[in-house]
Amino acid sequence: MIDFKSELNPAQYEAATNPHGPVLVIAGAGSGKTRTIVYRLAWLVEQGIPPESILLMTFTRKAAQEMLTRTEQILGRPLHGTNGGTFHSFAFQILRQNAAEIGFPNGFNLMDRSDCEDVMREVKSNLGFGVKDRSYPKKATLLDMVTKSRNKEVTIDYLLNSEAFHLACYGKEMEQIAEGYAEYKKQHGLMDYDDLLFFLEELLAKDEFLKNSLRSRFQYIMVDEYQDTNRVQARIVQHLAGENGNVMAVGDDAQSIYSFRGADVTNILKFPEIFGDVKIIRLEQNYRSTQPILDITNAILDGALTKFDKKLFTEKTWGKKPQLMIPLSDFSQSKRVLDCIIELQKKHGPEEVAVLFRAGYQSYGLEVALKNLGVGYKKYGGIKFNEAAHIKDVLSFMRLAINPTDIIAWRRSLGHIKGVGPKTAQKIANSVIAGDTEGINKFCKKYALLKDILSDLDGLRLKKSSPATCLEVIIPLYTPILVDAYPDDYPRRQAGIDQLLQIASNYRDLDNFLGDMCLDPDQHREEEVQENTITLSTIHSAKGLEWNAVIIIDLIEDRFPSRKSMNKPLEYEEERRLLYVACTRAREELILSAPASVYRKGTDRSEPAVPSPFVRELDNYLYDEIHESYSGGMAKKRGAAVPSFSSPSSSRGGSSTGEASSSNKKPTPPSKMGFCKHKVFGRGKIIEKVDPNKLRVNFPGFGPKVIVEDYLELL
Repeated sequence: MIDFKSELNPAQYEAATNPHGPVLVIAGAGSGKTRTIVYRLAWLVEQGIPPESILLMTFTRKAAQEMLTRTEQILGRPLHGTNGGTFHSFAFQILRQNAAEIGFPNGFNLMDRSDCEDVMREVKSNLGFGVKDRSYPKKATLLDMVTKSRNKEVTIDYLLNSEAFHLACYGKEMEQIAEGYAEYKKQHGLMDYDDLLFFLEELLAKDEFLKNSLRSRFQYIMVDEYQDTNRVQARIVQHLAGENGNVMAVGDDAQSIYSFRGADVTNILKFPEIFGDVKIIRLEQNYRSTQPILDITNAILDGALTKFDKKLFTEKTWGKKPQLMIPLSDFSQSKRVLDCIIELQKKHGPEEVAVLFRAGYQSYGLEVALKNLGVGYKKYGGIKFNEAAHIKDVLSFMRLAINPTDIIAWRRSLGHIKGVGPKTAQKIANSVIAGDTEGINKFCKKYALLKDILSDLDGLRLKKSSPATCLEVIIPLYTPILVDAYPDDYPRRQAGIDQLLQIASNYRDLDNFLGDMCLDPDQHREEEVQENTITLSTIHSAKGLEWNAVIIIDLIEDRFPSRKSMNKPLEYEEERRLLYVACTRAREELILSAPASVYRKGTDRSEPAVPSPFVRELDNYLYDEIHESYSGGMAKKRGAAVPSFSSPSSSRGGSSTGEASSSNKKPTPPSKMGFCKHKVFGRGKIIEKVDPNKLRVNFPGFGPKVIVEDYLELL
């Protein structure tokens, strides 16, 4: 017999031994969520529950297999009959047996991504769309838009206007393509992954006998990562469980960061409303991070407007406070972060150091610095600086400003001009290299953009221009090429080019700049490098991972949170959750970097940056603040600091969580001023007192505002 009480903490034990639902387990980051699910599976089987009556729904096949395997190891015997897998695999299994009822009398075939793109291309072609229009969305983009609109359950027109405005002019045609795509699949007995979910919902809604049969068969339903479910997945769970069904949903609303895939955080937030008499159990004891790190993650969540209250705590009450690093600029940030990496990898080893960021392009400057110093790295999410096609394009123009005989650069630069293919690009390059004026003039008459390119490159070469000057000339030339060559996502690529301009502004010599941009790794050492490297990752790609030391960069307005989320409350709240996820990846050391200034495109100088509102909300006793001096050193900000503290968690809402072992008490922070409410901006957190009768308040979705106290309702 398994001694569940000794194997689990009190909250885990309560969740694992809870026989009936509905139950909602709010599993904080690093709180042993998987362990709890595994032990509940084992406990149910030990109570005599037939394994075949248990349904475990996960988001990856690997996760389900791992849970079932670990359960078998705990039980010491095979676990035959338990249905564990993804929503899609479960749907495929049920639909295959009931295909005729949903309009597929001869059954159906499931398409993979490549098949779906091919069908999308055929439908577009049959409708006559995109003929001779090089900027028309590609088949992959069309499929992405159709898939996203279905998962989010919004119209394509709405989706384009909110997320891809540069494609909005194609909205009506995309709607027709989506209709044609659905009809094509129906006619040919085909389904894509989205169809599996929507057809299963349709089947369960209309076939009461089947629904009751499944409810009778699967009397114990468990759903992992419930915060990542989309609307149709949540409705499928409701169909299978019934209003007061025996369902246990496990997840963390504070880790809901995939709305761009269709995940809807309201599914977990409204779980207690959807199912009657729900028991809520909170897993708050963290087994990953030290308490000073958890103190700051708890504080980040304090400002959330809608959430399940929880306070993460740990028995690891030791550890240094997180650092808030203030480099002089976003360029010097790369140097200071590199300094931190060198020290941290000595202490923890390269594999235990990670740098996290909001968007892939934000690591470009750091990638250059790492390569120059010979520090190996692997990158998750976004494209490596040296692999981004648009960066290679721009650098090829710059190479020609030095060396007009660079045939490879000519091919790449000219290959994107409308009407110029590889062979023509070679001919033009040969004419330029040979000084064939007649041939050059002939090509310039045929390709209007070519004359401007050749003229500007000659001018840059004669003046021996700086890297920044080169880019100021080249970017306007390249922009129409960028839009034409990458019509589906050129706004995202533009951000990477702006970052390249920021890097270039710190170089005087074009040769040195281009030398530093030669980032291609030594292919023969690829495996060796991967084994001894630090990690660069977008936060979305880092979820589920952890390191001893984590550095989060660019914690300033417009970058984190992103510019487009600042005035959209729902997106703004997801950005807060994104920072929470990033901070909870750290086990022992956490560094937050908020540069004091940023390079602005079109200027020769940096402008002051505003720290992220999520950082400004934090009380200063939670971190050590260090500033970069003009000499390049780092110094701790002087002034009295309140000691860090450990937050013992208390039992609440039907959950017994135990207490952290700590003798430290939480002091009353001198800067804590609480929350307030404004008639226009809603609820906000008071950051500081500006004048005797004015307060600076951060309003989610609106940013910081200075408001006269009389117009605020203190909460």
